[in-house]
Amino acid sequence: MSQRVNVLERYSAGAESREESLCCPVSYDREALAMLPQEIIDKDYGCGDPSTYVRKNDVVLDLGSGGGKICYIAAQLVGEQGRVIGVDMNDQMLGLARKYQKEMAKKLGGHRVEFHKGRIDDLALNLDAVDEYLRADPVTDSQGLVRLESFELKQKREAPLLAGESIDLVLSNCVLNLVDGALKARLAPEIFRVLRPGGRVAISDIVSNVAVPEHMKQDAELWSGCISGSFQEREFLDVFAAAGFRGVSYDKWDEEPWRVVEGIEFRSVTLVATKPLLATRSTVGTVLYRGPYAEVRDEEGNRYPRGERVVVDGESMERLANDPRANDFIFINENIGGGDCCSGASAEVDGVSETNQGGGCC
Repeated sequence: MSQRVNVLERYSAGAESREESLCCPVSYDREALAMLPQEIIDKDYGCGDPSTYVRKNDVVLDLGSGGGKICYIAAQLVGEQGRVIGVDMNDQMLGLARKYQKEMAKKLGGHRVEFHKGRIDDLALNLDAVDEYLRADPVTDSQGLVRLESFELKQKREAPLLAGESIDLVLSNCVLNLVDGALKARLAPEIFRVLRPGGRVAISDIVSNVAVPEHMKQDAELWSGCISGSFQEREFLDVFAAAGFRGVSYDKWDEEPWRVVEGIEFRSVTLVATKPLLATRSTVGTVLYRGPYAEVRDEEGNRYPRGERVVVDGESMERLANDPRANDFIFINENIGGGDCCSGASAEVDGVSETNQGGGCC
């Protein structure tokens, strides 16, 4: 039996009655919880609160949305112009989330939340459409399997569940670790695909301090319990950096492990990252690193000595401006598209100090 089937069965049971072992202690905003049905609160399983990263007017995607708790919290934060999309492959969890859609729409003053059946490693494939196809044409032989695969390819091409560059913020709460090992490599690239340039990631999940041994990965109870499918703590960062994200970092890191199994620490973290904006290298900007370190370097190898103005290209400027540590920098010239609003800015180019003394708006 695959780990995917184990996960489906365990979380289907969790949609029927609460299972304490599936969740870490998490503090959520009491006002946000007050609007939610108690059944959704009771049958939620997570290890963090990525909803704190939601901004007004965001289009938010929650991967592995379960009973809809994070989605309904996020819907209170995006406002009337925002939208929240939950994706899950578990029918029982989707049933729980959809059960309260009308009630929550009345409380929110409009329909801002939608739930879709899908796999978080393949966000183009609409599993509701696949189920409908299978009801009309069940797979009973290899030819039927070929027809199904052809249908799936056509559906992904012509009517993807989530189009590319359509999302502002991707959230997830203790779900990426549940994806089968062979499919984990598809997660970060799919998230990158659906995010708009400048889009953000906030993933709460469980990581291990060392690589999980194979015999633990074969343990169905540990896997569906958010343990043995965990990324190793450096690996988790590396897979998002390799997919093209910038500013990949841990914004939350629980000092105490959630569990220790065979001497391996498993703890809750929240990873944040940004998809680069489409700035060009022909534009320029000037930044100054505030400190406290003597200097820092970005992922492109650019050096930022403390207190020194550095001229950077537009691509680097945009990346720094959208980095979680953007407050560590002073953006002296933010008019990246052309022209210099800070006409008094001073910068060093090719070792020569250049200062424009015309006064300005800095």
